[in-house]
Amino acid sequence: MSKIRVGIVGGTGYTGVELIRLLLQHPKVDLKYVTSRSEKGQRIDQWFPNLRGFCDLSFTDIDVAELACCDMVFFATPHGVAMHTIPALLDKGVRVIDLSADFRLRDAQQWQHWYGEPHACPELLTEAVYGLPEVNRKAVEFAQLVANPGCYPTAIQLGFLPILQQSWANLQHLIADAKSGVSGAGRVAKMPYTLCEAAENFQAYAVSGHRHWPEISQGLHQAANRDLNITFVPHLVPMVRGILATLYVPLLENVAADAIQDLYEQRYAQHPFVDVLPWGSHPQTRSVRGSNICQLALHRPAHSNQLVIISVIDNLVKGAAGQAVQNMNIMLGFAEKMGLDVLSCFP
Repeated sequence: MSKIRVGIVGGTGYTGVELIRLLLQHPKVDLKYVTSRSEKGQRIDQWFPNLRGFCDLSFTDIDVAELACCDMVFFATPHGVAMHTIPALLDKGVRVIDLSADFRLRDAQQWQHWYGEPHACPELLTEAVYGLPEVNRKAVEFAQLVANPGCYPTAIQLGFLPILQQSWANLQHLIADAKSGVSGAGRVAKMPYTLCEAAENFQAYAVSGHRHWPEISQGLHQAANRDLNITFVPHLVPMVRGILATLYVPLLENVAADAIQDLYEQRYAQHPFVDVLPWGSHPQTRSVRGSNICQLALHRPAHSNQLVIISVIDNLVKGAAGQAVQNMNIMLGFAEKMGLDVLSCFP
């Protein structure tokens, strides 16, 4: 198969440049358009010198006619942007992967509650496929519009999923204690994310309600197919990349460690980007930096009925751009690991 023509809407943020980096190295992709209203006309490698010698494109403004010539279009825009352009592309038969939150929630009223504005095309919310391949691979394969999951929801759902359908767990008291590097806030000039504010500091935020909570809850309810309750508390840590989620599940039965380990290994045996470590391991964010891997490890603290699951991802790769490329591979019939089979950076 010849190379596919690809466009990216929104190329100046951290997710956008990570997507550019991955697609430039993909053997089946011809990157044709990268848009930025604020930087249109400027060469991309002037904005991102790490791309010198690999990319000779310049940023353009959004032109639906030009994007409609692409086989695949990615949106790496803030929430509330993609939903105004995507319907026109879908009408022209273009396949789309949206990395924003615009199509992750199926309920338009819930979307409006968490994002503060009415949804522009609520009729598409039930048509969009939630792009967590480890759950919806077959649906992703045939989708025209894929809603790429958020970073926290990816790490948390992958950690919880295998235990949800078992009678062993009390699903009314799930806890997700998650920490993210500063790049998760995006490439914005806000005081809490400056060096002097974020360095040498560790803080919880949005404890009373984070926008990723409804996405997490929606995905876990779908997987469990029964009632559950989850408390999600995010934290900001002074590092650039990475998410570490510590997940707590009360067990109703005295299940052997081997049985729980086997459950997780079998659940992800056919999923190349989830790595279940040996029982009692302590995964680190630096072990997945720059890769599309989610590493999981299981613990049962002494004298406790809690199952503790540790999940780590690179928030910009498996939590964003890498997962988007993974979804593209599935949609277009490429090998799932194509363009993503790379070692993480260390240290």
